[in-house]
Amino acid sequence: MTILDDLADYARLRSLHDQETIPYSQMRQTAEALADGAGSGHFAFEDALRGPGIHFICECKKASPSKGLISPDFPYKQIARDYEEAGADAISCLTEPRWFQGKDSYVTDISQTVSIPILRKDFTVDDYMIYQAKVIGASAVLLICSLLDGRTLTAYRQLAESLGMSALIEAHDADEVKQAVACGGRIIGVNNRDLRTFTVDIANSVRYRDLVPANAVYVSESGIHTADDIRAVYSAGVNAVLIGESLMRSANKKGMIAGLRQACEPVADDATRLSRSTVEVEND
Repeated sequence: MTILDDLADYARLRSLHDQETIPYSQMRQTAEALADGAGSGHFAFEDALRGPGIHFICECKKASPSKGLISPDFPYKQIARDYEEAGADAISCLTEPRWFQGKDSYVTDISQTVSIPILRKDFTVDDYMIYQAKVIGASAVLLICSLLDGRTLTAYRQLAESLGMSALIEAHDADEVKQAVACGGRIIGVNNRDLRTFTVDIANSVRYRDLVPANAVYVSESGIHTADDIRAVYSAGVNAVLIGESLMRSANKKGMIAGLRQACEPVADDATRLSRSTVEVEND
């Protein structure tokens, strides 16, 4: 058993427990009512990550299984405000309660605090969690290739999109990237962290860039700490970065984001590369 297996098993238990409070039929009905009119083809999360330049997905995360407690006080609403004021394109918010000390209410509160879209970062194992993400105020859900087979990835992506949400399809190796493409992923992220061993290699998202179509948003997740890191992934054609721990530990989050964005400006002259690039500041 790996930590990823534990996270998935616990997510299944959580979903069953949540369905005792809000039954499946009620959650689905509420989500579909909120999504009434969705299907225009425009998705707030995806739209925020498209266009020229580097794009940042900044994470609100209290703890992680690899680093333990990161932010004891965790003023998540102020953190979200700081991210938005610093020019973040989107926010990633952990809702997994045991290892990441997340809460669904964090997404709801943040969605009422800022105007930029929010990714519900969790370990999606069933469709109930997708309906739930819509209800709590998320603009996107995370679907992890190593937890879901190809047919399920496709079905869950389509469900999320029918509710007006994006799906960030996360892969770690070449086979998973191909699986993410095959399921029709519009936003494909490569995690530089191996969730089974916690080792980090930012070259991971660089080496698989050519496997992803240019019309998909390509995200580099985890391990982005320095100007050199972000230049490396941006120069390779990454469209967005998801940054987590390094931002959460920074005493000057606005300054860090500004510095990382500025580091990409010399690269920004390549219009072709820009059109493919979006860097997501990630859940480290």
